[in-house]
Amino acid sequence: MRIAHFSDLHILSLAGVLPHRFLNKRLSGYANLKLKRGHIHRPAYVRAIAREIARTSIDHVAITGDITNLALEPEFEAARALLQDALGLDPKNVSVVPGNHDLYTRGALRTRRFMRYFGPFVESDLPELAVDIGLGRFPFVRLRGPLAIVGLSSAVPRLPFVAAGRIGERQLDAFARVLAHPDVRSRTPVVLLHHPVQNPPSRLKTLLEGLEDADALTAHVQGFAHGLILHGHLHRRQQRHLETRAGKLHVVGATSASLHHDTHEKMASFNVYEFDDTGKLVEVESHILEPETETFRVTEVPHATWS
Repeated sequence: MRIAHFSDLHILSLAGVLPHRFLNKRLSGYANLKLKRGHIHRPAYVRAIAREIARTSIDHVAITGDITNLALEPEFEAARALLQDALGLDPKNVSVVPGNHDLYTRGALRTRRFMRYFGPFVESDLPELAVDIGLGRFPFVRLRGPLAIVGLSSAVPRLPFVAAGRIGERQLDAFARVLAHPDVRSRTPVVLLHHPVQNPPSRLKTLLEGLEDADALTAHVQGFAHGLILHGHLHRRQQRHLETRAGKLHVVGATSASLHHDTHEKMASFNVYEFDDTGKLVEVESHILEPETETFRVTEVPHATWS
């Protein structure tokens, strides 16, 4: 079984958006786009990645958040249309979790905007185990062959210049029940969330960008000898290991699927994970976009170092 993974699309669309919608955190976010992001995030790269995945032998696609830039309705519409047109896959074969940009404001949370546009991509095979966390019901579970794909939301509205995430006690309790379910326990877990489960060494950077309850989350997977945790957020392709009492889990991040960058670790790409019939992870590779030719160079995912 093969899973393709990409993240951080950062689709921007301001069509029909009235000025008063920027009288909140979006004002600083839009300024950041103009000063820093606007010239390097390119939707055409996302489309190229989606088309390449559609041409590749892939059984499931995982997208780990930041679908949008400012959590505006035109952005969600554009992102959904792009994925549907370019991927051409049934939502049951695509799992999506939200990122902090998809809950950029409290209004996006209150109106459940992410679920309005991406609800079919989070439908669970074990819906009775999910809890309502405000934006929708999580965790969701997709049982696919030897794998149990579990989607968590680490996205919460924050103050300007803060991008930290949180799972929350209710979702963590539900996550524990999911992992204990026999249909999950008998499979290899593949956990999706936006924020990395391993925080940076800097306390300040953790408070601004990290996962608030990372230790509580990792405590729940200590009984697993193997598995995979997928994330985005850092705009960097990287892999790590998470030691558990029973073995170790692979933790792999994807860069931004729309990012134009000169460095190997950050250029737009997607990752592919191959499992054997028993659910053992046998290969991890990255497909890096060559924008001039819209071709992809296959290489390994580098092991992480903090910067």
